[in-house]
Amino acid sequence: MKYIPRLTFRKFIHTQINSHTHIHPNINYKLNLYNMQGIHKSDYNLNFKHLVHKQLELNEAHLDSLNYKGSQVTFDVDPVKLPKPDPNLKVFFFDIDNTLYAQSTRIQDLMVRAILNYLENYLGLDPDQAQYINKTYYREYGLLIKGLALHNGVNALEYNSMVDDSLPLQRVLKPDLKLRDVLEKLKSSGKFDKLWLFTNAYKNHALRCIRILGIADLFDGITYCDYNQSPDNFICKPDPRAFEKARLQSGLGSYSNGYFIDDSGSNVSVGLELGMRVIQVVEDQEDEILGPTPKGAIVVKKVTELDSSIPDLF
Repeated sequence: MKYIPRLTFRKFIHTQINSHTHIHPNINYKLNLYNMQGIHKSDYNLNFKHLVHKQLELNEAHLDSLNYKGSQVTFDVDPVKLPKPDPNLKVFFFDIDNTLYAQSTRIQDLMVRAILNYLENYLGLDPDQAQYINKTYYREYGLLIKGLALHNGVNALEYNSMVDDSLPLQRVLKPDLKLRDVLEKLKSSGKFDKLWLFTNAYKNHALRCIRILGIADLFDGITYCDYNQSPDNFICKPDPRAFEKARLQSGLGSYSNGYFIDDSGSNVSVGLELGMRVIQVVEDQEDEILGPTPKGAIVVKKVTELDSSIPDLF
């Protein structure tokens, strides 16, 4: 694809939609957040930023108010040293979004709306352009922000604040006593040494979810996508390097001693290839974007059915 230096991001996306081609990874055009084709930023994003700021204040106040069992994180989120890999250690890795809580909560719908609001109201894309880039970058990188940061100069932490952190999770998520009971049974079964979070989200969103669900004290650590790194170092599932990062951070000596549950068929496939015992959460039907269920994976509708669907784990 020929690079056109003066092509605006919006016009560039429009040409991709019309030609049904993919965004070329070598195109590194920086988004001009303050002036797109003569449109001043105040015309399309000032009110958006104000609304986001208000929601962030509400979310922070809610999080500060939590005082029930499991609402406080008890593990070290960012340990300085990695543990020595233990060949006998058994670790159960848990995805968070649409795994620890049900897809039917429709938080994914809130996330998509927040993403599209950001793309349309802050970056100035029209709805078709926003839909296109969201799907394209998700398919290519596993999450939108990696593509935006890598190719278009978007600040990942600012994006995270305006999208993930702005979600009104407290309207949807509540303490889940049944989920807590299942996780407590896993911990007390003696079959696992650690329960470990493994997510493509940044830590803010991940920790907020488990605190609201009332399960934050049941995990031993977390592997997340670190948006505070350069875009080249945004390592996330299904990249095998993300699994290696999780293995090293948890102290897992061998993938064969790892269990992994996720709603994404693509992620589960990589875990299976690495030798993990894998479980895919499919609440309703397979999602084309998330990838099909690989042969060899166990399928459950929700994490709270693990004790009845796979009693050998307990």
